[in-house]
Amino acid sequence: MKVEMFHKIRLYRLNTVIVGTGAAGFNAADQLWSLGQKDIGIVTDHVGAGTSRNTGSDKQTYYKLTLCGDEPDSVGEMARTLFDGQCMDGDIALCEAALSARSFLKLVNLGVPFPQNRWGEFVGYKTDHDPRYRATSVGPYTSKQMTECLEQSVREKNIEIFDGMQVIRILSNGEKVYGLLCLDLSCPEDQERRFVLFACENVVLATGGPAGMYADSVYPAGHYGSSGLAFEAGAKGKNLTEWQYGIASIHPRWNVSGTYMQALPRFFSAEEDGSDEKEFLTDFFEDRNIMLSSIFLKGYQWPFDVRKLSGGSSVIDILVYLERSRGRRIFLDFRKNPGGEPVEFEKLAPEAFEYLNRAGACLETPIERLSHMNMPAVEFYLGRGVDLKTQPLEIAVCAQHNNGGLAADAWWHTDVEGLFAAGEVCGSHGVYRPGGSALNSGQVGSTRAAQFIAAKRHGEPGAGPGFEEAALKALREAEETTFLVTENKKGKTAVREFWRKAATRMSRYGAAIRNPEKIELVIREVQEELSAFDDLVWTNGEKELWLVFRLRDMLISQFVYLSAMKDYIKNQGKSRGSALYTDSWGQKPDPRLPEEFSFCLDDGSRADLIQEVSYKDGKAEFEWRKVRPIPEDDNFFENVWRQFRENQNIF
Repeated sequence: MKVEMFHKIRLYRLNTVIVGTGAAGFNAADQLWSLGQKDIGIVTDHVGAGTSRNTGSDKQTYYKLTLCGDEPDSVGEMARTLFDGQCMDGDIALCEAALSARSFLKLVNLGVPFPQNRWGEFVGYKTDHDPRYRATSVGPYTSKQMTECLEQSVREKNIEIFDGMQVIRILSNGEKVYGLLCLDLSCPEDQERRFVLFACENVVLATGGPAGMYADSVYPAGHYGSSGLAFEAGAKGKNLTEWQYGIASIHPRWNVSGTYMQALPRFFSAEEDGSDEKEFLTDFFEDRNIMLSSIFLKGYQWPFDVRKLSGGSSVIDILVYLERSRGRRIFLDFRKNPGGEPVEFEKLAPEAFEYLNRAGACLETPIERLSHMNMPAVEFYLGRGVDLKTQPLEIAVCAQHNNGGLAADAWWHTDVEGLFAAGEVCGSHGVYRPGGSALNSGQVGSTRAAQFIAAKRHGEPGAGPGFEEAALKALREAEETTFLVTENKKGKTAVREFWRKAATRMSRYGAAIRNPEKIELVIREVQEELSAFDDLVWTNGEKELWLVFRLRDMLISQFVYLSAMKDYIKNQGKSRGSALYTDSWGQKPDPRLPEEFSFCLDDGSRADLIQEVSYKDGKAEFEWRKVRPIPEDDNFFENVWRQFRENQNIF
C-alpha cells in the first residue's frame, strides 16, 4: 500500500479494496491474502454494522451440500435445485454447489460451531425449496458467528481495515473501475480531511442489499447498502424485481419465522396509542383451527409467497399489510392463545399437530410453547429489552432479502472491469431460493472473486489518466453537494425528513404489493428528486453529510428498482415470488379479500428469462436475456488434471 496526496486529498494506492465487513467482505480479504495478493485493504463505514453481524432468525440457516447420512446428493443435483428456482444462471448455480462443501468446511475450521454427531457427520434439516436435508444452523446468530470468525482470521493476518470510511462514489468511466471516493466520518467538518481517495485495480463490493430503500425493513438500522453507487458506476442490475418480504418485528428488527409462528401466538391490532385491541385474523378466518394451522404454517412458509395466498399461510401477510395500511399497529402476543381459549391440538392440521406433539409442545400458552421449543428465541428479545412473557411484540411485513442485485459472471465480476460483487449486493439468486443459500452464495462468490483477482488482476493502481479524471470529477461534485446542502435551507426539506418520506413511499408502493399506476407516479417523483437533489435537501451542518450521500445513493437505487418493476409489468406482468402485482383483469385469491388484491399468477413459462437494467444519464435501460445454462463438462480425470496443471481450465 502506498500513501500520498492528490490535490491536498489523502490518497491510498492498493491493488484491491474490499468494501464491507460482513461475512462476504471478510472472506474476500481472507481468501485474497491466502492466495498471495496482500496489497489489499478493507473499507467500511462501521466495522460492527451490517446485516451479517446483526440479523438472524429463530434458527438462521446455512445451506450446503448434504454431509451426513445415506441420502444421495451431488454437486450436480444441488446445482439443479438452485437453478430450478427460476431466472437463475446455471454457471452461478454450479459454482455455488461446487464450492459449497469447501466454503462450509472453512467456516468449521475457523471455529463456527455447526452441529455434528458423534461420528463427525454434519447433520441437516429440510428448509424451504429444498428437496434434501442440506440446511444447518448454529441458532439465531449463524451469520454473526461466521462474521466474527472470519474477522478474527483477517485480523490475525494484519490486513488493513479503514474503519469510519463511507464510500460516496465508485470511480469509473462506466467500463473500468479506478477507485473510490470516501467520506471520513471522523472529521466531516474538516474541509481538508473529510474526503479520502483510494486508487485500486479492483473493488470487491460486499455491502449487502439496498436496505435503506424501505421503511418497513428487517435489515439492521445501520445497514443501507450501496447499490445506487454501483449503478452509477456502470454496473448492471439483474432480477431487481425479486425480493423476499416477510413478517418481522420492528423494535428490534428481527425475523419472526420458524418457532415464533409454530408457537401459535395471538395477532392483534391497536390504534397508534395502543387502545382498541382487535384480533383481526378472526374477521377473516371463520374456522379457528384453520386459522391456528395457518399461523403454524407461517413458520415453515415464512416469506410472503403469492403461490401460498389461496388456502395458504401467506394470506396472513396480506391481512397484516391491510390492517397496518389502515393506520393501526400490529402485534404478536405470546401471553395468550388466539381468542383467549385453549388450543385443541388434535383438531389442527395434521402437520401442525404432529410437529407440536412430537416436540412435546402441546402446552397451555404460546410463551410456554416457544420457551419449550426454542428458549434462545425468547432470550434474544429479552436481551433487547422485550420480555415476551409480559409484553406484546410489534410487527410489520418487512423487506428481508433481495434475491436480485448486480449482474455478474461466474467469477462474480460485474460488467465494469475490476468491479466485483459478493454477498447480497450480487444478484446471484433467482425468484425462489432454498432458505440459507444466501450465506453459502456470499462465501462462494467472495472466494471466486478472490481467486480471479489473485490470478488475473495485477497491476499498478491509478497508473493511467483515467483515475485522475474520475477522481477530480467526483471530488468536484462532492464539494458542490456539500456547499449547497449546508448553505441555505429555504424551500428545502431536512435530510432526515426527506429520507423518512422516501423510505415510507417505497414500502407503500414498491414492496410486496405493487400497483402499476402508483409505481409510475413514484418513478416520476424520484426522478425529479434526483435531478434537483442539491436544491431540495438541507442539512444542519456537515455532521449530517453522511446521510446526504446515503440519501442520494438510496434514491438512485429506488429509481432503478422501481423502473425495473415498471418494465417487468410491461413485459411479464404476472405475480411471482414475494411480489403481488395488482391487476384488474386478475382474480382475488380469496373472495373475502378486497378487489385491490386481484392478480394474475405467473405460470413459470418465462422462468428462463432474466431482466437486466442499466442506469445511464439519469435513465434506466433494459434488456431481457436467456438464463445461462448449467455447464456440462467432460470431467474425465486425466484431461481435467492436465488442464489444471497447465492452468487452462480455470479462468
